[in-house]
Amino acid sequence: MAKIASRTLSYEQALQRAASLCSTSEHCIYDITNKLKKWGICTSDIDKIIDRLIDEKFIDESRYARAYVNDKFRFAHWGRVKIKNMLYFQHIPEAEINEALSNIPQHEYEEVLKGVIESKQRTLPETESYEARTKIIRFAIQRGFELHEITKFIDES
Repeated sequence: MAKIASRTLSYEQALQRAASLCSTSEHCIYDITNKLKKWGICTSDIDKIIDRLIDEKFIDESRYARAYVNDKFRFAHWGRVKIKNMLYFQHIPEAEINEALSNIPQHEYEEVLKGVIESKQRTLPETESYEARTKIIRFAIQRGFELHEITKFIDES
């Protein structure tokens, strides 16, 4: 079976494709750079494309961080630790991460944590044992919540 040669994109085609991608949803520099590499675009063109996308406001790291925090907190019910780590792995500057995380109201954060803990408690046959408490804490930590917040809520309930 003969392999069909993959078609490489020109600078303009890649720019147009990346701009189209960024106009439909938020993306960070890291995501777009990886996409451009997968498309076979050379490094010098990647840098030019990224610079142009930033200049034309298709990419904005702080806007991306705010949208990511909002989505992962409200819909996936992740805690601050997990969100921060995921943004860090996408090379978002720490100042942008901290600013985006500061937009989470503390009372909403506690309500989401409460919901996460209560949903885990419903799956356990008994919730008063040491093993059950350990499972609840481990589950909430995996969701990205801080240990002091988790234990504070468990101790209050």
